[in-house]
Parts: sequence; structure tokens; C-alpha cells
Amino acid sequence: MQEILREIGMIARALDSISNIEFKEYDLTKGQYLYLVRICENPGIIQEKLAEMIKVDRTTVARAIQKLEISCFLEKKEDKHNKKIKKLFPTEKGKIIYPLIKRENDYSNMVALEGFSDKEVETIYNLLERVRKNIEKDWEFIKKGNKRNY
Repeated sequence: MQEILREIGMIARALDSISNIEFKEYDLTKGQYLYLVRICENPGIIQEKLAEMIKVDRTTVARAIQKLEISCFLEKKEDKHNKKIKKLFPTEKGKIIYPLIKRENDYSNMVALEGFSDKEVETIYNLLERVRKNIEKDWEFIKKGNKRNY
């Protein structure tokens, strides 16, 4: 069997490393750009949904949000109906940097998919989406404290 997950991992780590280096000058480090992008694209999202979307645990998302808030990229606002719920919104600083992050993402996509036909790109996307959905089942299972049988 081909080591597909190793390939996916190498791609993800390389792209993450590139982004961390390129966004360092904007005081965005260690994957914080991922959170900021999702918040800009989903203003008012709550922490739990953000964690689910990015596939990280609550503690990881809480640390990233705290750092982004300290750096003035985002702000928390209380829900009008439930004061316990804190919604996340990009600040002006966050909104200004979002197009730069998006442009880098678009460029990385273009580089990664260079030489592929539209049909091949669609096929890759569909196959990776299926892989993600398969993994999500285990992710949900493990998140609930269960153990997988190998």
C-alpha cells in the first residue's frame, strides 16, 4: 500500500512551514493564520465550531484564540441571548490581513496543482474529501474517549 498519509502529511507540513515564515512579519505564528481565516470567513463563530472545523481540540483552539486576541487580530463578543457564549469576530487588523492570507493560499494551490487538468484537480479534491470524511469518523470516535481497534 502506498504511504498516502505520509505524502499528505509532508505536503501539509511544508505548506504550514512556508505560511509560518511568510506571515511572521505580521505577527502571525504557528498556524494562527488558519484560525484567523476561518473566523474571517465565519464571523460570529464560536470556539467549539472552530475547533471542529479545523480538527483540533478545545485547548489548542483556546490558545490560538488567546494569542490572536492579544495581537488584536480578533475579538470576542457576548451572545445577545446567552452571556456564556462568546462569538469570535475579526478586528480591523484581522480583516486587513485576511486578503494577504487568502492570496498566499491561492498561490500555494496554484503551485501545488501546476500541470494538472481541471478534471484531475476535481478528482484529487473529491478523493481527498472522501479521505477526510473517513478520518472524521475516527476523529469523532476518539474525541469521545474511545479507542480504535487496530
